Amino acid sequence: MNGTHSRSRPEYFPGHIEDPSYIRIADTTLRDGEQAPGAAMTADQKLRIARQLAKLGVDIIEAGFPSASQEDFNAVKMIAQEVGRNCDGDDDGYVPVISAFSRCNENDIRCAWEAVRHAKRPRLFTFIATSPIHMEYKLRKTKDEVLRIAREMVNFARSLGCRDIQFGAEDATRSDREFLYEIFGEAIKAGATTVAIGDTVGITMPFELGKLVADIKANTPGIQNAVIAVHCHNDLGHATANTIEGARAGARQLEVTINGIGERAGNCALEEVVMALRCRGDHIFDGLYTGINTKHILKTSKMVEEFSGMHLQPHKALVGANAFLHESGIHQAGLLKHRSTYEILSPEDIGYERSSGANMVLGKLSGRQALKNRLKELGYELKEDEVESVFQNFKAMAEKKKRVTDADLKALVSSDKVSHVEHIWKLGGLEVTCGTVNFSSTTIKLVTIDGSTHVACSVGKGPVDSAYKAVDLIVKEAVKVLEYSLNTVTEGTDAIATTHVVIRRENKQSPTSTLNGNIVYPTFSGIGEGVDVVVSSVEAYLNALNQMLNLKE
Repeated sequence: MNGTHSRSRPEYFPGHIEDPSYIRIADTTLRDGEQAPGAAMTADQKLRIARQLAKLGVDIIEAGFPSASQEDFNAVKMIAQEVGRNCDGDDDGYVPVISAFSRCNENDIRCAWEAVRHAKRPRLFTFIATSPIHMEYKLRKTKDEVLRIAREMVNFARSLGCRDIQFGAEDATRSDREFLYEIFGEAIKAGATTVAIGDTVGITMPFELGKLVADIKANTPGIQNAVIAVHCHNDLGHATANTIEGARAGARQLEVTINGIGERAGNCALEEVVMALRCRGDHIFDGLYTGINTKHILKTSKMVEEFSGMHLQPHKALVGANAFLHESGIHQAGLLKHRSTYEILSPEDIGYERSSGANMVLGKLSGRQALKNRLKELGYELKEDEVESVFQNFKAMAEKKKRVTDADLKALVSSDKVSHVEHIWKLGGLEVTCGTVNFSSTTIKLVTIDGSTHVACSVGKGPVDSAYKAVDLIVKEAVKVLEYSLNTVTEGTDAIATTHVVIRRENKQSPTSTLNGNIVYPTFSGIGEGVDVVVSSVEAYLNALNQMLNLKE
């Protein structure tokens, strides 16, 4: 049984699927995904991804383009022998089809077959362009010539001993319909078990692609002996919608990549199509389902992101850093009452391990309820007036930094006087010497609450380190810096720097007992802003110190 559906994966037959509701997932991350600019991967990385794809439960792994280079040939052969002959999946024992990509010529096809023939389920995928613009300007061939090449090359692939052949029409969505019916029919007659419709330039609208699949299903001779596949690119942002429409119209093989990587704007993203079918398959897709174990999605996504170097934008559907994060107070309040108010699926369904409060981002848009809930999770049981006091200080802090961390919250609770802390020490001025010749040194002047001034000088590993040490010489408190972060909020060399510092006393005095019995030592946070990084850092440090000293008083 797979991790997403009560029905099991039907037995694999090349040109037929016993359950008409079953959707085959053909992953082309290792071929079309790698064609994304800058996404080249090593043979070992490809092998590791292929193993992970097998655990994920993909039906077909398109392992590469063997004739492109010796390295690609070696990678495809290694995947065929190591992943294509063993069960790396952890649920239903399925061994994936290993497919090799080739142009419609004998050398490519022979090379591809040599790379995959040792797999338990080897497949050859050969393609040729079928649109008028491609045939005229790229191939410089007539329709009849293209038709002959397709027929002969599928025959040639079969003559090598391959019984699972995919024929793809490149730029099919800009091709003449009648020509597609004819060339697909001839390919099937020659031995093709899968015919693929390529929306190669991502120009098609969803309703158009659905109509194209329906027309091919209705008009192609012998189509009952082959599986229809769709391969959609994302140039207009419709790859996932187009792929789903293809499935609705009768396509039973969907070609996808992890994270949607690929040429130009990328391909259809596996995780988006699979989870769309998972969420809505029974309700609006008449029971369509896949064999994907969705709990492996996140791990696979992270692996591909790391190996390809193609980093995800935070708002990427499902696998982006923000996909399950909530900052708005309205959303957070709803989630606390019932998860499904703002989550259509559980993060655990795709492999997240939800830690307490991990999907709640506390920032300037957050409300009292979310803050109170997070404080309770951290072990603080506060009265309503105490929560209100902390909340006001929390909002003031959130205006200055994008996210308020747990350390910040602990500091707010430890010193419930943030907004009206007395400035025991103020910065009177500083002078820094730094560079590559000697250690950095800082001379600093601090002014006390009664107006007296104190000056100290110290050296350090950098200007901030030396400045903090100079402050310590004056204040004479044993302090440990727990967190230091620096962000610029504007652009250019005169950008405003925002510094955030979290400290505690080195001797760890006055611990706070929490609800769960843990001991929380008081921490104190400070924020500083300015165009001078060192001044901003010292201001943040002094703000935190003043909180600590006020609590002591």
